Amino acid sequence: MVCAQTLNNSQNEIGVINDATRLAGVDLYLDVTLNGNPVGLVHLGFDNGKLYAGADTLRKMGFRYAQNATDAVCLSDIPQLTIDYNAQLQTLSLTAPLSSLDLATTQLNSPTETAPTATTSRGALLNYDIYTQQGDESAVNTFSELRAFNAAGVLSTTQLTQYSTEENADNSFQRLDTSWRTSFPETMLAVSIGDTLTSSLIWSRPTRIGGIQIGTDFGLQPYMPTTPLPAYLGSATLPSNVELYVDGVRYYNGEVPAGSFQINTMPNISGAGTGQVMMTDALGRTSVQNFSFYNDQQLLREGLTAWSAELGTVRENYGYASFDYASAPVLSATWRRGFSNTFTAGTHAETSDGLINAGFSNDWIPGTRSGTFSTSLAASTDSGKNGFLYSFGYRWSGARFNFSTSTTATSGDYRDVATHYGEPPPTLNSNTVVGYSLERAGNVSLSYLQFRYPHENAVRYANASWFKSVTDNISLNAGFNQNIDDNRDRSLYLMVTITTDNNLSASSTLQRTNDETGYQLNASLTPPADGGWGWNLAASQQASRQSGQGEVGYLGRYGKAYAGFSRLPDNHYGYAGATGSLVTMGGGLFAAREINNGFAVVSTDGVPDVPVKLQNNLIGRSDDQGLLLVTPLNSYQKNLISIDPMDLPANMRIARVETNATPADRSGTLVSFGITPVRAAQIILVDNQGKPIPEGSMAYVVSATGQSSVVGFDGMTWFDTLEPHNTLRVDTDTGSCRVQFDYPASAKGIVQIGPLVCRPH
Repeated sequence: MVCAQTLNNSQNEIGVINDATRLAGVDLYLDVTLNGNPVGLVHLGFDNGKLYAGADTLRKMGFRYAQNATDAVCLSDIPQLTIDYNAQLQTLSLTAPLSSLDLATTQLNSPTETAPTATTSRGALLNYDIYTQQGDESAVNTFSELRAFNAAGVLSTTQLTQYSTEENADNSFQRLDTSWRTSFPETMLAVSIGDTLTSSLIWSRPTRIGGIQIGTDFGLQPYMPTTPLPAYLGSATLPSNVELYVDGVRYYNGEVPAGSFQINTMPNISGAGTGQVMMTDALGRTSVQNFSFYNDQQLLREGLTAWSAELGTVRENYGYASFDYASAPVLSATWRRGFSNTFTAGTHAETSDGLINAGFSNDWIPGTRSGTFSTSLAASTDSGKNGFLYSFGYRWSGARFNFSTSTTATSGDYRDVATHYGEPPPTLNSNTVVGYSLERAGNVSLSYLQFRYPHENAVRYANASWFKSVTDNISLNAGFNQNIDDNRDRSLYLMVTITTDNNLSASSTLQRTNDETGYQLNASLTPPADGGWGWNLAASQQASRQSGQGEVGYLGRYGKAYAGFSRLPDNHYGYAGATGSLVTMGGGLFAAREINNGFAVVSTDGVPDVPVKLQNNLIGRSDDQGLLLVTPLNSYQKNLISIDPMDLPANMRIARVETNATPADRSGTLVSFGITPVRAAQIILVDNQGKPIPEGSMAYVVSATGQSSVVGFDGMTWFDTLEPHNTLRVDTDTGSCRVQFDYPASAKGIVQIGPLVCRPH
């Protein structure tokens, strides 16, 4: 195994390799290959049956030679070099050990998908969620999100409305979040103005503020891997075929030239694993090499940096007051960098109203299969009160065994910005989880949790759980939870779940909580993704208290609607609700399901009822305006949208039948296929005697288009760019003639016009 180098293909470029060194004997220009790699024409000397090359020539070919060496070298004097000179073909094949060569490392299976350019059209969107309840009291609650977007960014605002007939109810309308966001995908930079959350590391707490935020957003380039890619390094003496297997699954198969090579795996590999490289060289010899690796998705790839900075004021009474902001400004910043594929470090700092809080953390994989160590250290000072935060964690994941533990603790009077407006962070937060796969006997997991808030006693819980798939449709789940400080606080449950291939599922749970036994029964039918009916039934009993619920709903193209009835020990009520969205863009108004990502409006240029496909699956047909809303789409990614030209009228011209739509964040893009109607016709031409115009004559449209066509059998000719009123000039062997005609106003498809009399002109 060798360290990765930058790939350089200059050794494979065909050209004449020459230098100024004087060579003995006759000058030769031979077609040279080195370890099977084509080098090109090389200037060599031939004397007394031996070949000579200059030191600079050998360095250019890939041999290791000191830069100050200038003398000519006899190829026969190079140790372990195999020479095959074909004088008749003027070719030279050289084979040398890799230790004497300086070849570039070939990179294999590197991510090559380039980020597409996102486009955004001007439009607006309203997501809505309405819920109403009728029982002893009536209540109506709504949640809505309104977005307006164009190429400059997205303006978004969310609202919550609550109304109840209950006495002394707090009926209100509250604004939640309002922000403007603009993005720069080329630099992976995003700017938000308005309500947002401050950035944070694992040891710090985010705070809701109103202000400005600027920082890195890797989602703007989703094809770029941000986590380390486990790599496998090796070398090939001859051009070879290489196959890479990870945990028995083939990830790569391709060719590699002679020299060192590096194979990158896929970015979704996490935890410990084993890789196997199978290499077959040009002579048919096969070798196998095994590798072990450990990868953690929480680390950043080497050289990658993420940062964010915020300035604003803290939002108070969120969800209860629309415009309650503190007066003291808050400044916050976070920075992370992958210094190597096994070490990522970050720092975070925040300040407000006399408070300064700063700290750093890191994640480190010290060995091939050692797991990840995480540490954090932070300090704060606030009006003379000082404190510290420190944490340590370790995690390891394998095919059958996984383990993680972390402990975060504070000392002194540790504070952050959130402490000024709420509770301080816990003085102790510790958890440990151990999981093991028993294969046919299922999976078991043990966990321990301990946390303590300032001036309070510690709370400790131990948990054990077991999961087993009996068949593809039946699974068992059991668990036990115990409060270590209170023997009476415990729970035990056993659940059986049955699923079917038609989205039907049912479960039964037996639970013992403290000294009470309870039962739960659930059955549900999930509506299909393309729409349909669904329902849910639930019944439970805890001691002598019984409750039940029934619900039925319909998921359609324009949203979801549901209604149900709930029976609780002290309350009975019916309820109903609906979720969906309204979109206006591209001159149309559309109803759809709730939209939380990108979308597109497809225009068929006014042609109705055109089938539209998303990723080759039929998604709908254009409406009477020739428009169709297509959702959901992945933002900043390629989403293949196509139409079926066979369903279009024959008199339509199509610029393209498929395209990749790439919307921006939570925005829409307009997609058009360039469908234009054409006035096409087969025209039959005859002379004054009613005889067909001779074949081979030329017919011309007397207009700006100047289209021409050859007259065929029976005086028939063809034009596809006619006007409502047309004049044709026909040149025959005996002279010219002209004819005028109108294109039928109500014509559909390809029409036939004539016979028309072409009169001499």
